[in-house]
Amino acid sequence: MAAAAKEVDMKKMELMKEVRAHQVAIGELNNLPPSRAAYQKTCNIFFRKDIKSAVASQQKQLDTAKAKLQKLDQAS
Repeated sequence: MAAAAKEVDMKKMELMKEVRAHQVAIGELNNLPPSRAAYQKTCNIFFRKDIKSAVASQQKQLDTAKAKLQKLDQAS
C-alpha cells in the first residue's frame, strides 16, 4: 500500500512541475511583442507559430495537467 501512495505522490509532483513549466512558458510568451514568432515542439519537430496560438496551446496543456492533478487529488 505504501508503494502505491508513493507512486501517487511522485505522479503529483511530476504534474505540479508540468503545471509550473506551462505557467512559466505562458508568462514568457506574454512578455514577447505580438510581432515576434515562437517555436513550439511537437514530437521531434519545431513549428513556427505566432504568439497567440503558442499561448493558446500552452494554456490548453496547462488546463489538461491541472485536470489530471485534480483527479489525483480526488482519488486520494
